[in-house]
Amino acid sequence: MLKTIHAVLFDLDGTLADTAPDLIAALNDSLQAAGYPIKSATHLRNAASHGSLHLVKAAIPDEPEAVQAQIQQQLLQRYTQINGKHAHLYEGIAPLLAILADKNIPIGIVTNKHACFTRPLVHTLGLTQQSVTIISGNSTTHSKPHTAPMLLAAQQLQVNCEHILYIGDAERDLIAAQNANMIGGVALWGYINKHDEPCHWPAKYRFHHPLEFAVLFD
Repeated sequence: MLKTIHAVLFDLDGTLADTAPDLIAALNDSLQAAGYPIKSATHLRNAASHGSLHLVKAAIPDEPEAVQAQIQQQLLQRYTQINGKHAHLYEGIAPLLAILADKNIPIGIVTNKHACFTRPLVHTLGLTQQSVTIISGNSTTHSKPHTAPMLLAAQQLQVNCEHILYIGDAERDLIAAQNANMIGGVALWGYINKHDEPCHWPAKYRFHHPLEFAVLFD
């Protein structure tokens, strides 16, 4: 079974890169401008994987939805300006990608982040050249956990789904992989909070460090 992995797809936020610092900075700028106290990164970090609105709701859960939506729009405007400023690849990702390149294993990215944020960030992180496919949240009509972005990525990789390993740090990532008939792997180093139960997510593998699954290609 291990020898059947012909390509690897990654989620972006919380899997390839720690992007929470940029998102939290943009949120706190927006909160401060609206007269709210800033929030600690520790309080918000694990909410970063679930999108900007979820992040806002985690920061000001008791505010009306209209107020949360306004803060979200301000956050996105600010995030456009600082996207990639503080983000960085997780420890072990760069050597892992080097191993995959040496083994001629193509890689790609499937994220729910919109293309206007994904493309600049991927470029800043130095991932553009190696990524055969980059599927953003608005690349298809539906985003994860729908299979549409997964199937598009497989098509662009020109690899059958059953030979693709998909790595993500959220349950929706693994549901999308399962429904697309891909091999699922949980990035336990990502934005997983105490309420998540990754042991129950539909995945074949669970990795604590990126280099743990390099052995699959020995």
